[in-house]
Amino acid sequence: MIVEVINTGSELLIGQVINTNVGLLGQELLSLGLRINRQTTVPDGIVIKDVVGEAIERSDIVIITGGLGPTDDDLTREMVSELIDAKLFEDKSLVEEIRKRIESNGATMRDINRKQAMVPLGAIILNNANGTAPGLYIEPGDKTKNAHIYLLPGPPRELIPIFQEQVKPLIKNSLLEHKIDIPSCVNSFFSGLGESELAARIDKLLFDEKGAFDLGYCIKPGGVVVRCIGDKEIVIRVSERLKEAFSEYFISHDHTSLPAVVVGELIKREQRVAIAESCTGGLIASTITDVPGSSSVFDVGFVTYANHAKSEILGIDIKDLDKSGAVSKVVVMAMAEGCLKRTGADHAVAVTGIAGPTGGTKEKPAGTVFIGIASQENPTFVDSFCIKTDRLMFKEKVSLTAINLLRKRIIGLL
Repeated sequence: MIVEVINTGSELLIGQVINTNVGLLGQELLSLGLRINRQTTVPDGIVIKDVVGEAIERSDIVIITGGLGPTDDDLTREMVSELIDAKLFEDKSLVEEIRKRIESNGATMRDINRKQAMVPLGAIILNNANGTAPGLYIEPGDKTKNAHIYLLPGPPRELIPIFQEQVKPLIKNSLLEHKIDIPSCVNSFFSGLGESELAARIDKLLFDEKGAFDLGYCIKPGGVVVRCIGDKEIVIRVSERLKEAFSEYFISHDHTSLPAVVVGELIKREQRVAIAESCTGGLIASTITDVPGSSSVFDVGFVTYANHAKSEILGIDIKDLDKSGAVSKVVVMAMAEGCLKRTGADHAVAVTGIAGPTGGTKEKPAGTVFIGIASQENPTFVDSFCIKTDRLMFKEKVSLTAINLLRKRIIGLL
C-alpha cells in the first residue's frame, strides 16, 4: 500500500518546532511492513486542502498531523471536510469530554475549545487520552478517491498513543481485508562498532544471501540499528545469524535504548551502579536516570571536575594527579575504585578527558578520554579513546561509550 504523510504547521517550516513526527510514524509503519512513500510539510492554511487533494489521488493511506487545535490557524479538519464535501457538525459527547479534560486541570473551558468537537459527517472519532483534540478517521470512498484518511494531533505525546492503539489496528484490518502480504521486519541494535565497519562485516557475512531480503542501517544514540525486511522465515534466520556473529556488540532486537538495556540488566541481577564523572559533567548519571525504574539500580553520581574534588571526594592521591595528570589511566582507575569503595555499589564507572576545543597537548590532544569500570567481583578495566568532535557531541559519545562498557561488564564480556 502507498502511504503518504502530511505534516501541517507553519512552526515546522520556520524552525520553531522540529518535525519528529515523520520519524516516529515511519518506525510504527515499518512494524506493519509499510514504508512512507512520500512526506510533505505544509504551512497552516488553504494549501492543506490542495496537498491532501493531490495525496489521495496517488496514495492508499494518507496520514495528516497537526492543525486540530482550537485556534484560528488550526484548519486541517476544515480543509479536509471541504475537499471531500463532508459537512462538519458538533459532537455533543466530544464537547463534554473536552470540558472534563480542561476542567480536570483546573482550567475553564472556553467557546474556542468547542471547535475541537467538530467532526466531518461519517468520520470515525479516535479518542485522545492525552489532549483535547481527538483524531479522526475517514473511510475510503468515492470522495476520498478510495484512500484511507487519518487526521491526527501534532504533539508526539498525543499522536503516537493514538496511532499505536487505534490507527495501527485499523490499518492491519485493511491489509488483511485486501489480502496484502505483510513483510516481516526485524531491527537489530548493535553498539561498539561504527556504521561503515558494521556494514562491511555484515556484507561479507551475508554475501551468499544477497537479494533475498532488504537490509538498511540507521545510526541512533549509542549504536547502529540494522533493519532486515522480507519473508518472515528469512528475516528471522538472518537476524539470528547477525546476533550470533556480532554477539559482543548485540544489544537487542527492538528500538530500545542502550541506557534502558543497562538498567534492565542491573535490575535482573539486583545490582547497583555508581558514577564518577569529570569531562562529562554528570551526563552519564543523567542518561541512566532518564530510564524509568533506574531508581532501583542507580546509587550515586559524583561530578569531580576539579582536581581537588577528585582528591577530596574520591580519595585520589594528589601525587598521582601531579605526576600523571587528571586525564590518565592512573587517575581514572583511582576514580573508579574510589567511587566503588565509597558507595559500596556493585559497579562504578569513571571518566576523565579533554572535551576541547582547547586544553589538549601533543601527547593528549583534545578528544582524549579515559574510561574505567570497577566492580566488586572483577579487576578494574580501563580503556582510552580519542573522540574528535565538538564539545557537546564529545560528552554524549563518551557517556554512551561508558554505558556500553558497563553493559559488557555486567553481562560478563569485560
